[in-house]
This record gives sequence, structure tokens and C-alpha cells, in this order.
Amino acid sequence: MIVDPKDRNCASQIAQRFEAIVEFSNDAIISKDLLGTVTTWNPAATRIFGYTAEEIIGKPVSILIPLERQDEEYEIIERIRRGECVDHYETVRRSKDGNLVNISLTISPIKDAEGTIVGASKIARDITESKRAAEKQRLLFREMNHRVNNLLTLAGGIVTLSARSAKSPKDLAEQVRTRLKAVASAHELMLRGLVPGSDTSKRRTDMASLIRAIISPYSDMEQGSNSRIAAAGLDISIGENSVTSWALLLHEFTTNAVKYGALSSPDGHIDIKWALQNDHLSLTWRETGGPALTEEPRVEGFGTVLINATLKGQLAGQLSRAWNSEGLTIELSAPLASLAA
Repeated sequence: MIVDPKDRNCASQIAQRFEAIVEFSNDAIISKDLLGTVTTWNPAATRIFGYTAEEIIGKPVSILIPLERQDEEYEIIERIRRGECVDHYETVRRSKDGNLVNISLTISPIKDAEGTIVGASKIARDITESKRAAEKQRLLFREMNHRVNNLLTLAGGIVTLSARSAKSPKDLAEQVRTRLKAVASAHELMLRGLVPGSDTSKRRTDMASLIRAIISPYSDMEQGSNSRIAAAGLDISIGENSVTSWALLLHEFTTNAVKYGALSSPDGHIDIKWALQNDHLSLTWRETGGPALTEEPRVEGFGTVLINATLKGQLAGQLSRAWNSEGLTIELSAPLASLAA
């Protein structure tokens, strides 16, 4: 059979374009035979999985599959033998350095000139970053919901607290207004490190001022020595990068005290003390006079998760809680460097 040179040129151009697509694709494009042996491997596959073509061609594709997911390959091969395609299948694979990679797989049968299925082509897209972004968004929504619920609870607590000492409706309105304004000021402290373009000159503060800003809506300052909240400690400065983390922690402690602890009771009291010990800040938060505690809570809420993530993840600190019969005691320790940042 004589082939028209024009047809040969056209076929050659198509083949070159296809090779270029495979070569410069951002997705891993891999082919394997029906025994699962890798037969082709493009540069993107090297970037995603770490193996060069020379290292992996001729090897079983199962070396990319975590042990607990080995059954996936058998199921995929069986579907390919039946001539089926696998479209946008999300799974996890292991790279050469041992790290897990979240990928989206599209798999299609490869046929020879007679139409017999001889292998499979895989297109793998790295979706690790999109997975992380989705998880971050999920956590942000959970935190937003947590914060909104907390603010509503705090507003209710402020009304209850103010009603106990108010002498008239006008006095009650003034106390509520003043305390809500203090809550807004404390809330700003938590947002300074999160809002782009915020005034960095106001971010640095000291521990006493930070605690005062957080607790002032619930501390009966007008009662002097009879205030429900006492705070005392060394003059310790907090750097602009740490203010948000410390504000989040103290705000969470206060919120829990309003919901369940000393500030939920008219006779409740909180004593806060801090000092330096071996280049660490040591802070004690002790509640008394609140509801009787009989046992440690069995379920950790999102607030507890947030406290642990902030203290351990951002401040490299440690925290312990003691649910005593007279009230909760929190012992917190963090490197002094976490305040200076």
C-alpha cells in the first residue's frame, strides 16, 4: 500500500503535538501494561512522585500505592480489562521520599491496532494544595461559627452580670453599653494579626494590659478590692506577632468561664497570676465560687481544640487543667521567646 507523503507528514505532526502535550503537561501522565508494570512516565510524574523515568519504568506501579490501598490497583486493572474508564477518582499515593500525595486519577484503557486492550493510561493531578485549602476553609467556618456563638453567649452574660448591680434601667443600659464596647476592643486585639493592612503600631502591648482588655467586661471594677477578677504579675511585653495568639487564648478562657465556670455564678471569682521561670512565662488561671465540678468534661469542643492548636502550634507552650471541686485551675507555660516575637 502506498501512503501519501501528505498523510505521513500529517500523522507525524499529530504525533509530535501529542508528545509535546505529554512532555509539558502539569499532570502526571503514566502508562502501564495489564500486569501493572510502568511503561511510560512523563516529567510531571517525576515532579509529583519524585521518581525519574529511568528509575521507575519497568517497575510495578504498586510502589506508588500505600500498603492499605493496594486493593485499589487490582480493582482498577479489572475495570480496565472490561474496557471501562475511571474518571476523576480521588485517592492517595506515596512519593519517593515517603510523603503522601493527594491525587485525582483519570484512567483509560490502551488498545493495540487490533482493538485488544493491552494496558492503561493514567492522568494524575496533584490536589494536595486544594485539599489543604478546603480543610483550612472548613476550619475557618467552624471557628467563625464558634466565635459568633461565643459572642452571643458573652452578650447574654454581660446583661446578666450588669443586671445584678444596676440601680435603674438607665444604669443597666450604660453598664451593658460599656461592657460591650470593652468586648469589641478585646475582639480587635484578636483580629489585628489577621486583618491585612491593620495598624502595626498598636499591636505591641504588655501582659497586664492584654488581660485587662479581655476581662474588663466581666470584672466589677467599681467594686475595687471586691472585683470578681484579680490579675497580677510581672511587667512583660508581648510582641506584635504574638498578641493575636495570646488574646485568643485568654478570650477562650474567659468565654468558658462565662459559659460554664466562675463567671456563670454571682459568687464566682477568677485569680490570674503570671511570672517568669527558667526563660518561660508561667501563668495560672484559678476559678472559685462557680458551679461545683464533679469530673473532667468527656468531650472536647472546638474551643478546646482551638486552645491546644494556638498554644502548642503557635506558641510552643504547654497547658494543664485541674477540675477541682471548688473550680477549674489552668496552668500554662510558654517560652519567653513566644511573647517577644
